[in-house]
Amino acid sequence: MLHARRRGNAARVAATGFSSREGRTMRRWLVALALAGTATAVMSGCVQQHRADGDLFDDWPALPVPQLFVPATDACLPRITAIVQASTYETVSCARSHLAEAIHVGTFTGAVVSGARPEPGSAALRPARAECDQRAREVLGGDWHSARLTMNIALPTAPAWNGGARWFRCDLSETDSIDNTRPVNRAGSLRGAMIGDNPLTHRCFDPKLIGNNLNYMAPVLCTEPHRAEFVGVYFERDMTWAQFGRANQQVHRRCMALIASFAAVPNNSDLPYRAGSIFYPPSQREWDEGDRGIRCFLWSDDRKLTRSMRGAGPKGLPAI
Repeated sequence: MLHARRRGNAARVAATGFSSREGRTMRRWLVALALAGTATAVMSGCVQQHRADGDLFDDWPALPVPQLFVPATDACLPRITAIVQASTYETVSCARSHLAEAIHVGTFTGAVVSGARPEPGSAALRPARAECDQRAREVLGGDWHSARLTMNIALPTAPAWNGGARWFRCDLSETDSIDNTRPVNRAGSLRGAMIGDNPLTHRCFDPKLIGNNLNYMAPVLCTEPHRAEFVGVYFERDMTWAQFGRANQQVHRRCMALIASFAAVPNNSDLPYRAGSIFYPPSQREWDEGDRGIRCFLWSDDRKLTRSMRGAGPKGLPAI
């Protein structure tokens, strides 16, 4: 076979007028080409060539299903934001300095799911805040309203909501005081922080007045001279914020009932001669979101106290 191709090629070269030397050179080139073609044929008989099967898509790996960003729970945060962006999301070890601790990530349900994203301070956040309150009690071992703590709800961005994100995050932070609720840096998790004796729980205070107006509450030891003591929290369920602003006497009566129970004295006509009340409501934003916890304090305007009034009884808190 090869000889026949070589003779045929030589004849074709001679017919074109090349010299014999040129013919020999061309023949060698043609022979090499022929041999290369033979090797290719032999190799192709040993290796199965890949042929198109007519399906342009079956050879590509399947793309992963896109995953929506969801923030972590039981994680500590170096900064606080009401709207969480995946591109700037960051957590730190709770042993390091941080401003908040994400204690729970929940999922919106009900009518809010099909609408626009709820805005901070809206009534649509009430179910979320109730869930956050319950989770906070479980994590802390007590009611966060009774301590130097604040809770905020963080939400996904509007584009993330439009893309299907329906989560909310519950963030707990330590605060500076009952009057200054701005979060402060702390180290260590808040888990179990309200179990037993702890420095966060509200206790005794020496109120500072400007005229007849309360300026701020200075925390002191209950064995030091003081005029106020935290007695508990009650919850207003049905009032609007505007109605609450007009209900001072009703709030006062509810706090006085807590004072009577705390001090173990009768809740009768003598009670106003034993003590008065100071109360701290939530902010309007918190109120509209569903936080209705009113912090109540026993107030002694005519004498300094040098012990806790818990269980003091009529002799310990006499009517004067």
